[in-house]
Amino acid sequence: MSKSKPTRVRNTSTKRALSSILMAFESLVVFFATLVAFGTKALGPTTENAATVWAVGLSLAVLLIATPAVLGKPGSYAWGWVLQIAVVFIGVWVPLMFVVGGIFLCLWIWAMVAGGTIDKARAAYERTQGQNGVVSTPVEEQ
Repeated sequence: MSKSKPTRVRNTSTKRALSSILMAFESLVVFFATLVAFGTKALGPTTENAATVWAVGLSLAVLLIATPAVLGKPGSYAWGWVLQIAVVFIGVWVPLMFVVGGIFLCLWIWAMVAGGTIDKARAAYERTQGQNGVVSTPVEEQ
């Protein structure tokens, strides 16, 4: 008898995948915006202000990189919206972040709409395939 691994069917969400990619990239941009805010002394030349820039910037970057782990759970996409608004408001320190944050906000909206549409279309397709007696083949992990 050969022991083969059981096949596992992946149920991936396009909405989650697009959102995760966007947030991972956005965390890098927020980190670089933090460097800009620190380098230009956006809050002033004091050490306390520099510490504030680092605390806020790094906290937001870490939250952005950690959020994809919980996407798909209840309330996680609402949390993503909160983070997107926070990125836009970094523009108070680094004015160009109003533009960059706005672009990421538009991409977030696109990820929510397009990802949700693709997921609904995939679910409808799988329902029709199941009604026709066609069974989709599972994806094997390698």
